[in-house]
Amino acid sequence: MKKRLWLWLPMIVLVFSTCIAWNPGYDRPYPRSGPYDNRGGPNLARDVSYFYDYLAPFGSWITLRPHGYVWIPRHMGYRWRPYADGRWVWTDYGWTWISEYEWGWVPFHYGRWGWDDEIGWYWVPGTVWGSAWVTWRTSSLYFGWAPLPPGVEFERGMGIRRLPFEMPGHFWMFVEGRDFLELRLGDRIIPPERNMTIIRNTDLRTNIYDRNNRIFNEGPDLNIVRSVTRRQIERHVVLDSRQAGPAQVDSGQVRIYRPDIRKDESARPKDTLDSGEARRVLGDSKIYEPPLSWQPNAGETDIIHKRHLEEQSVLERSQAGELRDLRQQFDVRLRRGRNAEERDKIQKELETTVTDLKSQHSKEKQALNERQKKDEESVRGRIRK
Repeated sequence: MKKRLWLWLPMIVLVFSTCIAWNPGYDRPYPRSGPYDNRGGPNLARDVSYFYDYLAPFGSWITLRPHGYVWIPRHMGYRWRPYADGRWVWTDYGWTWISEYEWGWVPFHYGRWGWDDEIGWYWVPGTVWGSAWVTWRTSSLYFGWAPLPPGVEFERGMGIRRLPFEMPGHFWMFVEGRDFLELRLGDRIIPPERNMTIIRNTDLRTNIYDRNNRIFNEGPDLNIVRSVTRRQIERHVVLDSRQAGPAQVDSGQVRIYRPDIRKDESARPKDTLDSGEARRVLGDSKIYEPPLSWQPNAGETDIIHKRHLEEQSVLERSQAGELRDLRQQFDVRLRRGRNAEERDKIQKELETTVTDLKSQHSKEKQALNERQKKDEESVRGRIRK
């Protein structure tokens, strides 16, 4: 009997192993390859042509020097920016961007984003997966992030600790600190007319580095985020999704599709536009912003007007918070004043600083109003065509 069991034992083990391997419900981690534990294993390996095919229905591929083939999302509108529609989650790879778009697993985790004055934002493909390819600015009032532009590469053993140049002001997206952990950040991002004021009052923080053989985006300090948001921060584990699509966040886990992408210099998108043609064809799509959910009786001008009111509200709220914080800081200084003369000096400084800040706020509102008028004129012109 024992001899028969010994003969059958290898066969039993083989059958059991095969069942596990072919069971689609068995949730085992994929094997990893390469120097970093940031990509799928051989069973997920693809070349860059997969990006060309996958993103084609959602936008246009363009030949743009010196980058070669770049991608522009379709019908995003005048106000759209990368890393705007979604939220931040803390994971074992640092701050991780969770996009609202079906295609978001590609351009917010691989490659870099650039800007062209006529065609807007464009994505340059890359092969290295990251939780979010952004740099940060922080203060006690604001958290901000900006997509890393082409040319800023991750170096093994070095990471990205500094940028080779100053980021353009319009690259930045800022939210009030208390909003940072909200589920949808798109409607809470402060209009870019405020960016230069906020940039002057925030600290640059670029800290993407190797951590336990992973590319880790540390971003804002966890203790500061807890203090400002007054919320606990749950740490999530990143797991591989088995199919392309939006990331899934549930029960302390983030499931995201992140295949191992290989370079292929011979790969080409099936349909492309040259940069000149793109500027002619795509110009109108940058004029207006389509609604998040279409209402048959709502015209484009009504939609733009609604969005403009939302922008004005966000701008005014952030300005009011800034003034309130400034007065609180001076109140502390006044209470610590050693005598009447010192307190009088602090009070005069407060009045001057408040006057200057209100003047800057007025300029920001004027810039926002002028830009919004241009938007409305562009929409009316487009409708008349």
